[in-house]
This record gives sequence, C-alpha cells and structure tokens, in this order.
Amino acid sequence: MHQYRIAVIVGSLRRDSLNRKLADAIIKLAPPEFSFTQLKIDDLPHYNQDDDATPAASVLRLKADIAAADGLLFLTPEYNRSIPGVLKNVLDHASRPYGQSVWASKPAGILGVSVGAFGTSMAQQHLRNILAYLDVPTLGQPEAYIHAKEGLFDEAGNIGAGNRDFLQNWMNRYVAWVKRHQV
Repeated sequence: MHQYRIAVIVGSLRRDSLNRKLADAIIKLAPPEFSFTQLKIDDLPHYNQDDDATPAASVLRLKADIAAADGLLFLTPEYNRSIPGVLKNVLDHASRPYGQSVWASKPAGILGVSVGAFGTSMAQQHLRNILAYLDVPTLGQPEAYIHAKEGLFDEAGNIGAGNRDFLQNWMNRYVAWVKRHQV
C-alpha cells in the first residue's frame, strides 16, 4: 500500500490557534495510508529577494519538506479579509527564486475556522488565487468555511458529533483528490 505524505501548513503562529486545533482533529479522519506533518514556519525570515542566492536554513528545510510531500493541506485563519502575512511568507519562500518553486503540481486542500460567521471564506478565496498561479491543483468542492462555535470540537479535541459527517466527507474527497493527482 502506498503511503501518502501530506505537508500541513497552518497559517497561524498563535499557541491556541483554532486552525491548529482543526488540523490536529481533521487528520484523525484520514485513512491510515495518509500521514500528516505540520510544517514549522515560525522561524522563517521575512521573504527578501536579496536572500534568494543564500537562503536561511529554515527556508531550505521548508522547501525540502514541501518537495518531499505528496500533497498539501492548508488551514488558514482570516486576517482583514485575506490570508495572514505568515502564510504569504511561506508561499513566497517556497516559490522562489523564480523557476525553483516546490509547490507545482502538489494537490492541495484548504480549510479554515474562524469565530466569524463567514468562517474564512475570503482568506480561502485569496489563497486559491495564489495557489492557482503557483500551479497547485486545489480541491474545489466541498468548500469548508467553518464557524467556530460550541460543539465544533469534543472534550478530547476531536471533531464534534455535529460536524463530523461534513468534515469526514471533506476528508474523503481530499483523499480521493490527492490520489487522483499522483504521478
């Protein structure tokens, strides 16, 4: 059985991030042939094109982790109706220097949770636009703009009963998407 390695990119550095909590919970819904690794992004310098010739060790690690992955899973909060700067920094570092992007052809899924009623719909749309440019085939349906409300997670940190069917369906579609895009 093929083992699928998924790079998880959580676009929040906050210790109690809802999106990190969602990442931890959603991966439990995947089949056993899928393994997930949350990428370390808190030590990346701000992207500066002047550093392309001599990238920091953290940037080289990031690019190697993405290159080794069979797929990508993004979990993004929404800051000011867009993606957080830390997530944009990750996208820029791994796509540069020009012609050396490690994103191309990696199948991706996007999720996001927010206390706002619209979830992370605007951030996800902006992220989809960027990923399209980076040649990342992104799961289109079902969309998952998750409102953080009572019952989203149970006491053990798993997906709560009221959301489990929807998110299990999302994971099933994501798994099929990743498998379909393997070369």
